[in-house]
Amino acid sequence: MAVLKFALAQFDFPVGAVARNGERVRELMQQARVAGAQLIAFPELTLSGYPPEDLLLRPSFLAACERELTEVAKVADGIAAFVGHPHAMGEVYNAASLLAAGKMQFTAHKQALPNYTVFDEKRYFRPGHDSAVADLSGVSVGWLVCEDIWEPEPAARAASKGAELLVVINASPFDVGKSAQRDELLARRARENHVAIAYLNLVGGQDDLVFDGGSLLVEPGGRIAARASAFADALLLAEYDSATRKFRAIDWPVEADASREARAYAAIVRGIADYVGKNRFPGVILGLSGGIDSALTLALAADALGADKVTAVRLPSRYTSGLSNDLAAEQAQALGVELLTIPIAAPFAGFLDALAPAFAGRASDVTEENLQSRCRGTILMALSNKTGRMLLTTGNKSEYATGYATIYGDMCGGYAPLKDCYKELVYALSRWRNRNAEVIPIAVIERAPSAELRENQRDEDSLPPYATLDAILERFIEDEQSQAEIIAAGFDEATVRRVARLVLASEYKRRQAAPGPKISTRAFGRDRRYPISSGWR
Repeated sequence: MAVLKFALAQFDFPVGAVARNGERVRELMQQARVAGAQLIAFPELTLSGYPPEDLLLRPSFLAACERELTEVAKVADGIAAFVGHPHAMGEVYNAASLLAAGKMQFTAHKQALPNYTVFDEKRYFRPGHDSAVADLSGVSVGWLVCEDIWEPEPAARAASKGAELLVVINASPFDVGKSAQRDELLARRARENHVAIAYLNLVGGQDDLVFDGGSLLVEPGGRIAARASAFADALLLAEYDSATRKFRAIDWPVEADASREARAYAAIVRGIADYVGKNRFPGVILGLSGGIDSALTLALAADALGADKVTAVRLPSRYTSGLSNDLAAEQAQALGVELLTIPIAAPFAGFLDALAPAFAGRASDVTEENLQSRCRGTILMALSNKTGRMLLTTGNKSEYATGYATIYGDMCGGYAPLKDCYKELVYALSRWRNRNAEVIPIAVIERAPSAELRENQRDEDSLPPYATLDAILERFIEDEQSQAEIIAAGFDEATVRRVARLVLASEYKRRQAAPGPKISTRAFGRDRRYPISSGWR
Protein backbone atom coordinates (compact mmCIF):
# COMPACT_ATOMS: atom_id res chain seq x y z
CA MET A 1 0.00 0.00 0.00
CA ALA A 2 1.16 3.55 -0.71
CA VAL A 3 1.48 6.87 1.09
CA LEU A 4 0.98 9.93 -1.11
CA LYS A 5 2.48 13.18 0.12
CA PHE A 6 0.85 16.17 -1.53
CA ALA A 7 0.45 19.93 -1.29
CA LEU A 8 -2.61 22.13 -1.75
CA ALA A 9 -1.78 25.64 -3.01
CA GLN A 10 -4.37 27.77 -1.20
CA PHE A 11 -3.35 31.06 -2.81
CA ASP A 12 -4.74 33.92 -4.87
CA PHE A 13 -4.28 33.74 -8.63
CA PRO A 14 -5.52 37.10 -9.99
CA VAL A 15 -7.78 37.27 -13.02
CA GLY A 16 -5.94 38.05 -16.26
CA ALA A 17 -2.43 37.88 -14.75
CA VAL A 18 -1.53 34.84 -16.84
CA ALA A 19 2.26 35.17 -16.84
CA ARG A 20 2.37 36.14 -13.17
CA ASN A 21 0.12 33.22 -12.26
CA GLY A 22 2.35 30.86 -14.19
CA GLU A 23 5.39 32.15 -12.35
CA ARG A 24 3.62 31.68 -9.02
CA VAL A 25 2.77 28.10 -10.00
CA ARG A 26 6.42 27.37 -10.77
CA GLU A 27 7.56 28.91 -7.48
CA LEU A 28 5.08 26.86 -5.46
CA MET A 29 5.96 23.69 -7.35
CA GLN A 30 9.56 24.18 -6.29
CA GLN A 31 8.60 24.79 -2.66
CA ALA A 32 6.43 21.68 -2.61
CA ARG A 33 9.16 19.62 -4.30
CA VAL A 34 11.69 20.69 -1.65
CA ALA A 35 9.16 19.72 1.05
CA GLY A 36 9.01 16.22 -0.41
CA ALA A 37 5.55 16.41 -2.00
CA GLN A 38 4.82 14.10 -4.90
CA LEU A 39 1.83 16.19 -6.04
CA ILE A 40 0.76 19.80 -5.81
CA ALA A 41 -2.80 20.89 -6.66
CA PHE A 42 -3.76 24.41 -7.67
CA PRO A 43 -7.20 26.13 -7.65
CA GLU A 44 -9.76 26.15 -10.42
CA LEU A 45 -8.67 28.15 -13.51
CA THR A 46 -5.28 28.81 -11.92
CA LEU A 47 -3.70 30.41 -14.95
CA SER A 48 -6.57 32.65 -16.04
CA GLY A 49 -7.85 33.49 -12.57
CA TYR A 50 -11.50 33.08 -11.62
CA PRO A 51 -13.88 34.27 -12.94
CA PRO A 52 -12.25 35.52 -16.16
CA GLU A 53 -15.65 36.42 -17.63
CA ASP A 54 -15.51 37.76 -21.20
CA LEU A 55 -11.73 37.47 -21.35
CA LEU A 56 -12.62 33.91 -22.33
CA LEU A 57 -14.09 35.25 -25.56
CA ARG A 58 -10.71 36.60 -26.66
CA PRO A 59 -8.57 34.10 -28.63
CA SER A 60 -5.39 35.91 -27.59
CA PHE A 61 -6.22 35.35 -23.91
CA LEU A 62 -6.91 31.66 -24.42
CA ALA A 63 -3.67 31.33 -26.39
CA ALA A 64 -1.71 33.00 -23.59
CA CYS A 65 -3.12 30.50 -21.09
CA GLU A 66 -2.15 27.62 -23.36
CA ARG A 67 1.40 28.93 -23.76
CA GLU A 68 1.78 29.37 -20.01
CA LEU A 69 0.53 25.84 -19.37
CA THR A 70 3.20 24.52 -21.75
CA GLU A 71 5.89 26.47 -19.88
CA VAL A 72 4.70 25.14 -16.52
CA ALA A 73 4.69 21.56 -17.82
CA LYS A 74 8.38 21.84 -18.70
CA VAL A 75 9.35 22.21 -15.02
CA ALA A 76 7.05 19.44 -13.75
CA ASP A 77 10.03 17.27 -12.89
CA GLY A 78 10.18 15.33 -9.64
CA ILE A 79 6.66 16.46 -8.77
CA ALA A 80 3.24 16.27 -10.44
CA ALA A 81 1.06 19.37 -10.66
CA PHE A 82 -2.72 19.55 -11.15
CA VAL A 83 -3.28 22.99 -12.69
CA GLY A 84 -6.57 24.66 -13.63
CA HIS A 85 -6.86 26.47 -16.97
CA PRO A 86 -9.29 27.22 -19.81
CA HIS A 87 -8.93 24.62 -22.54
CA ALA A 88 -9.80 25.74 -26.08
CA MET A 89 -10.30 22.95 -28.61
CA GLY A 90 -12.88 24.43 -30.95
CA GLU A 91 -15.10 24.87 -27.91
CA VAL A 92 -13.83 26.05 -24.53
CA TYR A 93 -13.75 23.91 -21.39
CA ASN A 94 -13.12 24.70 -17.76
CA ALA A 95 -10.24 22.29 -17.38
CA ALA A 96 -7.37 21.09 -15.27
CA SER A 97 -4.33 19.18 -16.43
CA LEU A 98 -1.98 16.85 -14.61
CA LEU A 99 1.58 17.82 -15.47
CA ALA A 100 4.41 15.39 -14.72
CA ALA A 101 7.74 14.23 -16.18
CA GLY A 102 8.00 17.46 -18.17
CA LYS A 103 4.75 17.08 -20.08
CA MET A 104 0.98 17.05 -19.88
CA GLN A 105 -0.30 13.64 -18.78
CA PHE A 106 -4.03 14.24 -19.22
CA THR A 107 -6.68 16.97 -19.05
CA ALA A 108 -9.91 16.75 -17.04
CA HIS A 109 -12.92 18.81 -18.12
CA LYS A 110 -15.37 20.19 -15.57
CA GLN A 111 -18.63 18.31 -15.97
CA ALA A 112 -21.13 20.30 -13.87
CA LEU A 113 -21.26 23.94 -15.00
CA PRO A 114 -22.95 26.22 -12.46
CA ASN A 115 -25.27 28.81 -13.91
CA TYR A 116 -26.98 30.28 -10.86
CA THR A 117 -26.41 33.22 -8.48
CA VAL A 118 -22.95 34.62 -9.34
CA PHE A 119 -22.06 31.91 -11.86
CA ASP A 120 -22.31 32.20 -15.66
CA GLU A 121 -20.25 29.20 -16.75
CA LYS A 122 -22.63 28.03 -19.46
CA ARG A 123 -22.03 31.35 -21.20
CA TYR A 124 -18.38 30.41 -21.71
CA PHE A 125 -17.82 26.67 -21.35
CA ARG A 126 -19.02 23.34 -22.63
CA PRO A 127 -19.37 20.52 -20.09
CA GLY A 128 -17.10 17.52 -19.83
CA HIS A 129 -18.70 14.08 -19.83
CA ASP A 130 -16.49 11.83 -17.73
CA SER A 131 -14.42 11.76 -14.56
CA ALA A 132 -10.67 11.38 -14.96
CA VAL A 133 -9.03 8.72 -12.79
CA ALA A 134 -5.29 8.03 -12.81
CA ASP A 135 -2.78 6.27 -10.60
CA LEU A 136 -0.30 8.51 -8.80
CA SER A 137 2.46 6.93 -6.74
CA GLY A 138 0.35 3.83 -6.16
CA VAL A 139 -2.86 5.69 -5.24
CA SER A 140 -5.89 5.69 -7.55
CA VAL A 141 -6.94 9.34 -7.77
CA GLY A 142 -10.06 10.92 -9.24
CA TRP A 143 -9.65 14.47 -10.49
CA LEU A 144 -12.64 16.83 -10.22
CA VAL A 145 -13.25 20.56 -10.65
CA CYS A 146 -15.41 22.54 -8.19
CA GLU A 147 -19.11 22.04 -9.04
CA ASP A 148 -18.34 18.43 -9.94
CA ILE A 149 -18.35 17.60 -6.23
CA TRP A 150 -21.69 19.38 -5.64
CA GLU A 151 -23.44 17.06 -8.09
CA PRO A 152 -23.49 13.33 -7.22
CA GLU A 153 -22.63 11.88 -10.62
CA PRO A 154 -18.99 12.98 -11.16
CA ALA A 155 -17.80 11.59 -7.82
CA ALA A 156 -19.76 8.37 -8.41
CA ARG A 157 -18.18 7.99 -11.86
CA ALA A 158 -14.71 8.39 -10.38
CA ALA A 159 -15.43 5.87 -7.62
CA SER A 160 -16.80 3.38 -10.13
CA LYS A 161 -13.45 3.54 -11.94
CA GLY A 162 -11.64 2.65 -8.72
CA ALA A 163 -10.73 6.08 -7.33
CA GLU A 164 -10.01 5.93 -3.59
CA LEU A 165 -8.98 9.60 -3.31
CA LEU A 166 -10.65 12.57 -5.00
CA VAL A 167 -8.62 15.73 -5.57
CA VAL A 168 -11.12 18.56 -6.04
CA ILE A 169 -9.92 22.03 -7.07
CA ASN A 170 -12.26 24.96 -6.51
CA ALA A 171 -13.00 28.64 -6.87
CA SER A 172 -15.92 28.75 -4.46
CA PRO A 173 -16.96 32.25 -3.31
CA PHE A 174 -17.53 33.00 0.34
CA ASP A 175 -20.79 33.59 2.08
CA VAL A 176 -21.46 33.36 5.79
CA GLY A 177 -23.39 30.11 5.48
CA LYS A 178 -21.25 28.24 2.97
CA SER A 179 -18.68 26.66 5.30
CA ALA A 180 -21.31 24.51 6.99
CA GLN A 181 -22.79 23.59 3.60
CA ARG A 182 -19.38 22.47 2.32
CA ASP A 183 -18.72 20.39 5.41
CA GLU A 184 -22.01 18.56 5.07
CA LEU A 185 -21.73 18.11 1.30
CA LEU A 186 -18.17 16.77 1.33
CA ALA A 187 -18.89 14.41 4.20
CA ARG A 188 -21.90 13.06 2.30
CA ARG A 189 -19.92 12.55 -0.94
CA ALA A 190 -17.15 10.77 0.96
CA ARG A 191 -19.61 8.40 2.64
CA GLU A 192 -21.66 7.80 -0.53
CA ASN A 193 -18.62 6.69 -2.51
CA HIS A 194 -16.31 5.53 0.28
CA VAL A 195 -13.58 7.86 -0.95
CA ALA A 196 -11.24 10.31 0.70
CA ILE A 197 -11.47 13.92 -0.53
CA ALA A 198 -8.77 16.58 -0.70
CA TYR A 199 -10.70 19.81 -1.29
CA LEU A 200 -8.68 22.88 -2.30
CA ASN A 201 -10.26 26.31 -2.56
CA LEU A 202 -9.04 29.60 -3.99
CA VAL A 203 -8.44 32.54 -1.65
CA GLY A 204 -8.62 36.29 -2.39
CA GLY A 205 -10.86 39.12 -3.55
CA GLN A 206 -11.98 39.53 -7.16
CA ASP A 207 -14.23 42.57 -7.70
CA ASP A 208 -17.42 41.75 -5.77
CA LEU A 209 -16.45 38.16 -4.98
CA VAL A 210 -14.25 36.99 -2.13
CA PHE A 211 -12.83 33.47 -2.00
CA ASP A 212 -12.16 32.16 1.47
CA GLY A 213 -9.87 29.19 1.04
CA GLY A 214 -10.90 26.96 3.93
CA SER A 215 -9.52 23.88 2.19
CA LEU A 216 -10.51 20.50 3.69
CA LEU A 217 -9.36 16.90 4.05
CA VAL A 218 -12.28 14.51 4.42
CA GLU A 219 -11.92 10.78 5.12
CA PRO A 220 -14.17 8.05 3.64
CA GLY A 221 -16.36 7.87 6.73
CA GLY A 222 -17.11 11.59 6.44
CA ARG A 223 -14.75 12.75 9.20
CA ILE A 224 -13.08 16.10 8.52
CA ALA A 225 -9.43 15.35 9.16
CA ALA A 226 -8.15 18.90 8.65
CA ARG A 227 -9.43 22.36 7.81
CA ALA A 228 -7.29 25.24 6.56
CA SER A 229 -7.73 28.75 7.92
CA ALA A 230 -10.13 30.96 6.03
CA PHE A 231 -8.67 33.91 4.07
CA ALA A 232 -5.09 32.74 4.65
CA ASP A 233 -2.62 32.13 1.83
CA ALA A 234 -0.90 28.84 2.60
CA LEU A 235 0.96 25.92 1.06
CA LEU A 236 -0.81 23.04 2.79
CA LEU A 237 1.16 19.81 3.07
CA ALA A 238 -0.51 16.49 3.85
CA GLU A 239 -0.19 12.75 3.47
CA TYR A 240 -2.76 10.19 2.41
CA ASP A 241 -2.22 6.58 3.51
CA SER A 242 -4.01 4.16 1.19
CA ALA A 243 -3.72 1.34 3.75
CA THR A 244 -5.62 3.18 6.49
CA ARG A 245 -7.56 5.50 4.13
CA LYS A 246 -6.62 8.38 6.44
CA PHE A 247 -5.00 11.81 6.08
CA ARG A 248 -2.25 13.45 8.06
CA ALA A 249 -2.12 17.24 7.82
CA ILE A 250 1.38 18.62 8.26
CA ASP A 251 1.51 21.88 10.25
CA TRP A 252 -1.69 23.40 8.87
CA PRO A 253 -2.42 26.86 10.30
CA VAL A 254 -5.26 26.91 12.82
CA GLU A 255 -8.08 29.43 12.54
CA ALA A 256 -8.21 31.41 15.79
CA ASP A 257 -11.85 32.53 15.46
CA ALA A 258 -14.31 30.83 13.13
CA SER A 259 -17.35 32.83 14.25
CA ARG A 260 -19.76 34.37 11.75
CA GLU A 261 -18.52 37.86 12.65
CA ALA A 262 -14.84 36.93 12.40
CA ARG A 263 -15.24 35.42 8.95
CA ALA A 264 -17.48 38.21 7.63
CA TYR A 265 -15.01 40.81 8.89
CA ALA A 266 -12.07 38.94 7.36
CA ALA A 267 -13.92 38.63 4.05
CA ILE A 268 -14.50 42.38 3.83
CA VAL A 269 -10.92 43.18 4.82
CA ARG A 270 -9.60 40.82 2.15
CA GLY A 271 -12.03 42.28 -0.39
CA ILE A 272 -10.81 45.83 0.27
CA ALA A 273 -7.13 44.89 0.24
CA ASP A 274 -7.30 42.96 -3.02
CA TYR A 275 -9.58 45.42 -4.82
CA VAL A 276 -7.29 48.33 -3.95
CA GLY A 277 -4.11 46.37 -4.63
CA LYS A 278 -5.18 44.75 -7.90
CA ASN A 279 -6.39 48.07 -9.27
CA ARG A 280 -3.17 49.80 -8.13
CA PHE A 281 -4.71 52.53 -6.01
CA PRO A 282 -2.22 54.10 -3.58
CA GLY A 283 -4.81 54.21 -0.80
CA VAL A 284 -8.39 55.15 0.00
CA ILE A 285 -10.50 58.10 1.13
CA LEU A 286 -13.81 58.02 2.93
CA GLY A 287 -16.23 60.42 4.53
CA LEU A 288 -16.26 60.00 8.32
CA SER A 289 -19.54 61.22 9.77
CA GLY A 290 -19.45 60.07 13.37
CA GLY A 291 -22.03 57.41 12.52
CA ILE A 292 -21.60 53.66 12.73
CA ASP A 293 -21.41 52.85 9.00
CA SER A 294 -18.49 55.14 8.27
CA ALA A 295 -16.86 54.17 11.58
CA LEU A 296 -16.90 50.48 10.70
CA THR A 297 -15.73 51.22 7.15
CA LEU A 298 -12.79 53.20 8.54
CA ALA A 299 -11.77 50.33 10.83
CA LEU A 300 -12.03 47.83 7.96
CA ALA A 301 -9.97 50.05 5.65
CA ALA A 302 -7.25 50.60 8.23
CA ASP A 303 -7.06 46.88 8.94
CA ALA A 304 -6.96 46.05 5.23
CA LEU A 305 -4.43 48.63 4.07
CA GLY A 306 -2.70 50.18 7.08
CA ALA A 307 -3.50 53.56 8.58
CA ASP A 308 -1.01 55.38 6.35
CA LYS A 309 -3.04 54.49 3.25
CA VAL A 310 -6.35 55.78 4.60
CA THR A 311 -7.63 59.37 4.68
CA ALA A 312 -10.83 60.23 6.56
CA VAL A 313 -12.75 63.40 5.80
CA ARG A 314 -15.25 65.20 8.04
CA LEU A 315 -17.78 67.16 5.98
CA PRO A 316 -19.91 68.99 8.55
CA SER A 317 -23.02 71.01 7.78
CA ARG A 318 -25.23 73.16 10.00
CA TYR A 319 -27.08 69.96 10.96
CA THR A 320 -23.97 68.04 12.01
CA SER A 321 -23.86 67.68 15.78
CA GLY A 322 -20.79 68.47 17.81
CA LEU A 323 -20.87 64.89 19.03
CA SER A 324 -20.55 63.60 15.48
CA ASN A 325 -17.49 65.74 14.84
CA ASP A 326 -15.92 64.70 18.15
CA LEU A 327 -16.52 61.00 17.61
CA ALA A 328 -15.04 61.12 14.13
CA ALA A 329 -11.91 62.82 15.49
CA GLU A 330 -11.68 60.34 18.35
CA GLN A 331 -11.76 57.35 16.04
CA ALA A 332 -9.31 58.80 13.52
CA GLN A 333 -6.86 59.43 16.34
CA ALA A 334 -7.32 55.94 17.79
CA LEU A 335 -6.54 54.36 14.42
CA GLY A 336 -3.76 56.80 13.48
CA VAL A 337 -5.58 57.85 10.32
CA GLU A 338 -5.20 61.24 8.63
CA LEU A 339 -8.33 63.37 9.21
CA LEU A 340 -9.35 66.31 7.04
CA THR A 341 -12.23 68.67 7.78
CA ILE A 342 -14.03 70.42 4.91
CA PRO A 343 -17.33 72.13 5.81
CA ILE A 344 -20.02 71.98 3.14
CA ALA A 345 -21.87 75.20 4.08
CA ALA A 346 -20.29 77.28 1.29
CA PRO A 347 -20.83 74.86 -1.62
CA PHE A 348 -24.34 74.06 -0.39
CA ALA A 349 -25.21 77.74 -0.26
CA GLY A 350 -23.74 78.20 -3.72
CA PHE A 351 -25.92 75.46 -5.16
CA LEU A 352 -29.01 76.89 -3.46
CA ASP A 353 -28.25 80.33 -4.89
CA ALA A 354 -27.74 78.90 -8.39
CA LEU A 355 -30.95 76.88 -8.17
CA ALA A 356 -33.08 79.59 -6.53
CA PRO A 357 -34.70 80.83 -9.78
CA ALA A 358 -35.59 77.28 -10.85
CA PHE A 359 -36.87 76.36 -7.37
CA ALA A 360 -38.93 79.54 -6.95
CA GLY A 361 -42.39 78.80 -5.57
CA ARG A 362 -41.49 75.26 -4.49
CA ALA A 363 -41.21 74.29 -0.83
CA SER A 364 -38.04 72.77 0.58
CA ASP A 365 -38.13 68.96 0.66
CA VAL A 366 -35.83 65.97 0.31
CA THR A 367 -34.18 67.71 -2.65
CA GLU A 368 -32.26 70.02 -0.34
CA GLU A 369 -31.31 67.09 1.89
CA ASN A 370 -29.93 65.15 -1.05
CA LEU A 371 -28.10 68.23 -2.28
CA GLN A 372 -26.05 68.23 0.92
CA SER A 373 -25.10 64.63 0.30
CA ARG A 374 -24.15 65.47 -3.27
CA CYS A 375 -21.94 68.33 -2.07
CA ARG A 376 -20.12 65.80 0.07
CA GLY A 377 -19.86 63.33 -2.82
CA THR A 378 -18.40 65.98 -5.12
CA ILE A 379 -15.79 67.03 -2.56
CA LEU A 380 -14.77 63.46 -1.84
CA MET A 381 -14.50 62.63 -5.52
CA ALA A 382 -12.37 65.73 -6.06
CA LEU A 383 -10.02 64.57 -3.30
CA SER A 384 -9.93 61.13 -4.88
CA ASN A 385 -9.04 62.62 -8.29
CA LYS A 386 -6.37 64.86 -6.84
CA THR A 387 -4.65 62.23 -4.66
CA GLY A 388 -5.31 59.11 -6.72
CA ARG A 389 -6.79 57.44 -3.66
CA MET A 390 -10.00 55.53 -4.27
CA LEU A 391 -13.17 56.68 -2.54
CA LEU A 392 -14.87 54.09 -0.35
CA THR A 393 -18.60 54.51 -0.01
CA THR A 394 -20.04 53.64 3.39
CA GLY A 395 -23.67 52.60 2.80
CA ASN A 396 -25.03 49.31 4.11
CA LYS A 397 -27.35 46.69 2.58
CA SER A 398 -30.44 47.90 4.47
CA GLU A 399 -29.98 51.34 2.92
CA TYR A 400 -29.23 50.06 -0.58
CA ALA A 401 -32.22 47.74 -0.38
CA THR A 402 -34.69 50.50 0.46
CA GLY A 403 -33.10 53.33 -1.52
CA TYR A 404 -32.18 55.18 1.68
CA ALA A 405 -29.06 56.46 -0.04
CA THR A 406 -28.41 59.36 -2.38
CA ILE A 407 -27.29 58.51 -5.87
CA TYR A 408 -24.30 60.74 -6.82
CA GLY A 409 -24.10 61.65 -3.12
CA ASP A 410 -23.26 59.15 -0.39
CA MET A 411 -23.32 56.42 -3.06
CA CYS A 412 -20.26 57.99 -4.74
CA GLY A 413 -17.23 55.75 -4.62
CA GLY A 414 -15.27 52.97 -6.23
CA TYR A 415 -15.92 50.23 -3.67
CA ALA A 416 -18.66 49.66 -1.08
CA PRO A 417 -17.33 47.50 1.78
CA LEU A 418 -20.68 47.29 3.61
CA LYS A 419 -22.85 46.78 0.53
CA ASP A 420 -23.80 43.25 1.59
CA CYS A 421 -24.08 43.95 5.34
CA TYR A 422 -27.49 44.61 6.83
CA LYS A 423 -27.54 47.26 9.54
CA GLU A 424 -27.85 44.70 12.33
CA LEU A 425 -24.69 43.00 11.03
CA VAL A 426 -22.94 46.37 10.95
CA TYR A 427 -23.58 46.64 14.69
CA ALA A 428 -22.44 43.05 15.28
CA LEU A 429 -19.20 43.55 13.31
CA SER A 430 -18.49 46.80 15.15
CA ARG A 431 -18.87 45.11 18.53
CA TRP A 432 -16.72 42.19 17.33
CA ARG A 433 -13.96 44.55 16.16
CA ASN A 434 -13.95 46.20 19.58
CA ARG A 435 -13.59 42.92 21.44
CA ASN A 436 -9.92 43.49 22.34
CA ALA A 437 -9.50 47.25 21.88
CA GLU A 438 -12.00 50.04 21.33
CA VAL A 439 -11.30 51.38 17.84
CA ILE A 440 -14.94 52.29 17.20
CA PRO A 441 -16.13 54.63 19.97
CA ILE A 442 -18.87 53.02 22.07
CA ALA A 443 -20.94 56.19 21.70
CA VAL A 444 -21.00 55.61 17.92
CA ILE A 445 -22.43 52.14 18.42
CA GLU A 446 -24.99 53.22 21.01
CA ARG A 447 -26.34 56.42 19.42
CA ALA A 448 -29.46 56.47 17.26
CA PRO A 449 -28.52 56.42 13.56
CA SER A 450 -29.15 59.63 11.61
CA ALA A 451 -28.27 61.06 8.22
CA GLU A 452 -28.13 64.53 9.87
CA LEU A 453 -29.58 66.27 6.83
CA ARG A 454 -32.21 68.18 8.82
CA GLU A 455 -32.91 69.11 12.42
CA ASN A 456 -33.40 66.17 14.82
CA GLN A 457 -33.45 63.66 11.97
CA ARG A 458 -33.34 59.91 12.74
CA ASP A 459 -33.27 56.98 10.32
CA GLU A 460 -36.38 55.55 11.97
CA ASP A 461 -38.33 58.63 10.89
CA SER A 462 -38.13 57.22 7.36
CA LEU A 463 -37.61 53.48 7.90
CA PRO A 464 -38.94 50.80 10.25
CA PRO A 465 -36.65 49.92 13.19
CA TYR A 466 -33.63 48.14 11.73
CA ALA A 467 -34.29 44.86 13.56
CA THR A 468 -37.71 44.68 11.90
CA LEU A 469 -36.51 46.04 8.57
CA ASP A 470 -33.62 43.59 8.30
CA ALA A 471 -35.82 40.63 9.18
CA ILE A 472 -38.24 41.56 6.40
CA LEU A 473 -35.44 42.23 3.92
CA GLU A 474 -33.76 38.89 4.57
CA ARG A 475 -36.99 37.06 3.89
CA PHE A 476 -37.73 39.13 0.78
CA ILE A 477 -34.20 39.14 -0.70
CA GLU A 478 -32.23 36.13 0.58
CA ASP A 479 -35.19 33.76 0.95
CA GLU A 480 -37.19 35.11 -2.03
CA GLN A 481 -40.39 34.98 0.04
CA SER A 482 -43.49 36.69 -1.28
CA GLN A 483 -45.07 39.57 0.56
CA ALA A 484 -47.95 37.27 1.52
CA GLU A 485 -45.53 34.74 3.05
CA ILE A 486 -43.78 37.42 5.07
CA ILE A 487 -47.08 38.79 6.36
CA ALA A 488 -48.20 35.25 7.25
CA ALA A 489 -45.01 34.91 9.33
CA GLY A 490 -46.36 37.64 11.62
CA PHE A 491 -45.03 40.90 10.19
CA ASP A 492 -47.26 43.97 9.90
CA GLU A 493 -48.88 44.02 6.46
CA ALA A 494 -48.49 47.75 5.83
CA THR A 495 -44.81 47.62 6.81
CA VAL A 496 -44.10 44.60 4.61
CA ARG A 497 -45.78 46.15 1.58
CA ARG A 498 -43.97 49.44 2.10
CA VAL A 499 -40.57 47.74 2.41
CA ALA A 500 -41.19 45.62 -0.69
CA ARG A 501 -42.25 48.72 -2.63
CA LEU A 502 -39.05 50.51 -1.60
CA VAL A 503 -36.88 47.55 -2.64
CA LEU A 504 -38.49 47.22 -6.05
CA ALA A 505 -38.44 50.96 -6.72
CA SER A 506 -34.73 51.33 -5.89
CA GLU A 507 -33.31 48.94 -8.47
CA TYR A 508 -32.11 51.80 -10.67
CA LYS A 509 -29.99 53.16 -7.81
CA ARG A 510 -28.42 49.80 -7.05
CA ARG A 511 -27.58 49.24 -10.71
CA GLN A 512 -25.33 52.33 -10.50
CA ALA A 513 -23.77 51.45 -7.14
CA ALA A 514 -20.11 50.61 -6.61
CA PRO A 515 -19.16 46.95 -6.30
CA GLY A 516 -18.72 45.54 -2.82
CA PRO A 517 -17.77 42.18 -1.31
CA LYS A 518 -20.43 39.47 -1.39
CA ILE A 519 -20.78 37.87 2.04
CA SER A 520 -24.42 36.73 2.00
CA THR A 521 -26.28 34.12 0.01
CA ARG A 522 -27.99 36.81 -2.09
CA ALA A 523 -25.96 39.95 -2.71
CA PHE A 524 -27.01 42.87 -4.89
CA GLY A 525 -25.27 42.87 -8.26
CA ARG A 526 -24.42 39.70 -10.18
CA ASP A 527 -26.03 37.57 -7.44
CA ARG A 528 -29.52 39.16 -7.67
CA ARG A 529 -30.60 40.40 -11.09
CA TYR A 530 -33.92 42.17 -11.35
CA PRO A 531 -35.06 44.45 -14.19
CA ILE A 532 -35.04 48.19 -13.54
CA SER A 533 -38.17 48.78 -15.61
CA SER A 534 -40.79 46.35 -14.41
CA GLY A 535 -44.53 46.33 -13.84
CA TRP A 536 -44.27 43.46 -11.35
CA ARG A 537 -45.11 44.47 -7.81
